[in-house]
Amino acid sequence: MKRRDFLWLAGGGALALGISPAQAAIVPGPRRDRAAVPDRGATPATADGKRLVVVMLRGAVDGLNVVVPYAEKAYYDARPTIAIARPGTPNGALELDARFGLHPALASLMPLWRRGQLAFVHAAGSPDPTRSHFDAQFYIESGTPGVHMTPDGWMNRLLAALPGPHGPTAAIAVGPILPRILSGRMKAANLPLGPAATHPLPVAMPAVKAAFDRLYSGAGALARAYREGQMAHAELIGALLREEEKADNGAPPPGVFPGQAARLAELLRGDRRIRLAFAALGGWDTHVNQGGHQGQLANHLRPLGEGLAALARGLGAEWKDTAVVVISEFGRTLRENDAHGTDHGHGNVIWVLGGAVRGGRVYGEWPGLAPAQLYQHRDLAVTTDFRQVLAAVLERHLRLPDTALAAVFPSPPAAAPGLAGLLEA
Repeated sequence: MKRRDFLWLAGGGALALGISPAQAAIVPGPRRDRAAVPDRGATPATADGKRLVVVMLRGAVDGLNVVVPYAEKAYYDARPTIAIARPGTPNGALELDARFGLHPALASLMPLWRRGQLAFVHAAGSPDPTRSHFDAQFYIESGTPGVHMTPDGWMNRLLAALPGPHGPTAAIAVGPILPRILSGRMKAANLPLGPAATHPLPVAMPAVKAAFDRLYSGAGALARAYREGQMAHAELIGALLREEEKADNGAPPPGVFPGQAARLAELLRGDRRIRLAFAALGGWDTHVNQGGHQGQLANHLRPLGEGLAALARGLGAEWKDTAVVVISEFGRTLRENDAHGTDHGHGNVIWVLGGAVRGGRVYGEWPGLAPAQLYQHRDLAVTTDFRQVLAAVLERHLRLPDTALAAVFPSPPAAAPGLAGLLEA
């Protein structure tokens, strides 16, 4: 085999299996045989079976039009064409409390709000001032704002901090590549959950598989990574195929995210060993023609809300043991621009959903939207560090002790008083 072919196989082949070449070089542990994988009905590794799902909205969603501060005159003054009308008016926001309303495109989430299983933390975000999508997303995924050299993601460090064995499907990402948030020394798997999710990978073709098997027949790190990647993909596909046999030809619901979320629920319900899951959605960079109650942003929010509602329904009784966090890299400017959109901002809103969430409430310290209250005279200020929200979820929901939290979030900020009671103990 030529050297360039070996490098292609070692790189592309590993990526196809959800393991990066860098991970493949450092995967620890002895060779694992298929017989060593516990049955799907085995006792979960965590004592109480708690799970965490993170959904990242890449591109910086406009939190001021998601959870609308309708009591603020400054909001309407700054957004003459894209503001969401007050509750009780035509096409108005859905009333959450005396200060905030929900974008009407998210009506599918109101049952969760009324059941106290949906909460928001407003004026939340990263303390780093960057307006770069690349840097801000890196900081959210690494959990180390302002630090460029962090080699791993905070969800990978979280997996290491959780007790019990860590199989190749303990953490999964929805998508064709493994995201930074799950990169690191712990093994994680990724799988596209679209209509072609269960189609065979190129590496599964007999001739290609035979070449891989010969290439990775040894006991080295690359060989172990290859075999574990095969096992992870086979386990995830097996769970999907079993559920598809019960459905109408395995067709997902209409829309990308609702279908993905329903299939993710199938995976989580079918394999209790999955403890962490991550999904990302793009298209939130609304510089031009953002729209108000309808338009570009509304068209993105509607399937997002429907997908989250589908996840809750699909999990059934397991929803009570699941926490979902929806986060974006930063918010958008208070004032709409000349193109009827919004530009890169600072403060935003974080969503927290789940059966153990004490919802029906907007948490956090609201700084106001008067000129003197804005960050750099243009943006919603950040009063709650995103790590404070995540740490509250990890501590209350996953029951991580302080020492483990410190390993997940090095140099974390102090606990935020405004988050007290966000989740049940």
